[in-house]
Amino acid sequence: MHWQLSSTLITVGFKMKILYLEHYAGSPEYGMEYRPYYLAKEWVAAGHEVTIVAASYSHLRNRQPSVHGKLTFEMIDGIQYVWLPTPKYEQNSAKRIVNIIEYIRGLYSVPNFLGEYPFDAVIASSTYPFDNDFAHRMAVKWGAVHVYEVHDLWPLSPIELGGYPRWHPAIIVTQAAEDRAYRNADSVVSLLPAAKTYMMSRGLKEDKFHYIPNGIAVDEWDNYVGSSTSFWEEKLEAVKAKDILIGYAGSHGIANALDTFIEAAVQLPNYGFVLLGQGPEKNRLQRKAEENKLANVLFIDSVPRSYVPDFLNHMDILYIGFQRQSLYRFGISPNKLIDYMIAGKPIICAIDAGNDIVGEAGCGLTIQPENVEALVQAIYKLSSCDKASRDRMGLLGRAYIKKHHDYHILAQQFISILQATKNKKTRWRI
Repeated sequence: MHWQLSSTLITVGFKMKILYLEHYAGSPEYGMEYRPYYLAKEWVAAGHEVTIVAASYSHLRNRQPSVHGKLTFEMIDGIQYVWLPTPKYEQNSAKRIVNIIEYIRGLYSVPNFLGEYPFDAVIASSTYPFDNDFAHRMAVKWGAVHVYEVHDLWPLSPIELGGYPRWHPAIIVTQAAEDRAYRNADSVVSLLPAAKTYMMSRGLKEDKFHYIPNGIAVDEWDNYVGSSTSFWEEKLEAVKAKDILIGYAGSHGIANALDTFIEAAVQLPNYGFVLLGQGPEKNRLQRKAEENKLANVLFIDSVPRSYVPDFLNHMDILYIGFQRQSLYRFGISPNKLIDYMIAGKPIICAIDAGNDIVGEAGCGLTIQPENVEALVQAIYKLSSCDKASRDRMGLLGRAYIKKHHDYHILAQQFISILQATKNKKTRWRI
């Protein structure tokens, strides 16, 4: 017999102890991945207790934590970090697989520590689904909520992007882990807005799906503005005389389709094209610019995140592009696009995806990916507007981000999901 609890017994608003498993978790001190830090920081400020378990080495970080023995504890802004020792690797090398295995093994090596601290919620948040088995085991042990936070769809990503066949042993194992995660999780939080139908095809119940995109700490961003102005005035000296500056800030990888950006610069010699960041394609792109004798293209190495707001403020138009990929039909939530929008600049978005927040916000133009002529025409169209018109367009993007992507708001949405799921489990147990 199931009993219905009265509203006075449902623990809405209770303080939670949250275990956040995120292989690549970082912080402002270490670098990306930032999402776990900013969500946890908001939760701690609201009175919740948060422990983040992360790998000691991640290719996303600028700096790695120092580790000693099986576990290393570090308190960062009220968040308890637990670093599991994992080996160094080159991006997408075989050693990265070893790094993942060691992280998963490390989770199982510390049940005594975790057992002393019964949590209310266990969040498994990673690119791959394997940490969900551990999360489910601990959630059952503690009577906690198990949440699977999905960044990427695995094994669909290596199948569609990497060309792996579905019968590959690694794909079969990963598919089984993903299916278990959707069946076992009490709730799924997706960064991909249009992924629900796919997840349901793998066994997820519709009412378990929740969408919470990537975000930004708006107050922190605003505090950085103006702090590095003189630095950028010197760095941009080579292109400051150009009529319009078009900026790109982010990774220089194959997926970012930056050849289109360079090829547009060939057709627009009076416009400045500035690329900020690093990545495996950077050297080749630099050679391409040199071969075409492009005096209007400037490459700048990565800088501290606190310098990015002023860089974007020096640009007139901002560009983001991805290769055309079928996987993007489930939607995207790139951090750099959120940075662009909070900077209040008009944006050219060359991405074909299941969502289009630039179009929704009205803060720029969305064009076909990898289409040089479409990019050139978009630049002409935005540059033909006066500055006041471009500023109004940019402010629409900033307003959109403050409403939908501020981590203060996203953290509240996430905690509401945790508490509602906890209440639901409590009702049915009673």
